[in-house]
Order: sequence, then structure tokens, then C-alpha cells
Amino acid sequence: MRCYEASSPYSYDAILMDIRMPVMDGLSAAAAIRRCPRADAAQIPIVAMTANAFDDDIAKSLAAGMNAHLAKPIDPDLLYQTLNDLIGNKEENPWRTLK
Repeated sequence: MRCYEASSPYSYDAILMDIRMPVMDGLSAAAAIRRCPRADAAQIPIVAMTANAFDDDIAKSLAAGMNAHLAKPIDPDLLYQTLNDLIGNKEENPWRTLK
């Protein structure tokens, strides 16, 4: 959260967010990013990366403002495809939510 807040808007193309982190969990961090008064806060793709893979966990990630939810161990091809879908070509494919 501190790194994001300290960066200039649009510095990052996406955020890969671990759900289980010390101090602030990923759900809280994603929600905090979405509440930031920055031009990119509502749009930057946030991808949950977690061992929690039940439907309820996915719903919590999306409700917190994340755009996608990937279960660990991360499949590299799925990660690349998800990132491509979210940021591959911003002009043709604006940031959106993947369910």
C-alpha cells in the first residue's frame, strides 16, 4: 500500500496482490487502493494470488475490488493470459474485471 501511495499515478500496469500478508491483508489493501484519491486507483488491475480458491474466496476478492483471482500454485500460462487480458492492449482492451 505504501509503495502504491508513494508512486506517481499510472506508474504500475497491474498489482499482483497476495491475500495473506502481515500488517494488512490483501483484501484490505485492495479495498484501500480503490478508495485512494488518485486518478488510477479505480482502474488499476489488481490480481489476487492466494491458496484460497473456493467460490467464497473469489467473491471476497472481487468484492474488495480485485479484477481477477488466481489460485496458488500459480500456473504461469494462466497468469500471463490474465495479465494480457487486463493490460495487453489498453486502447483495445480497457482495464476490466475477470470472473
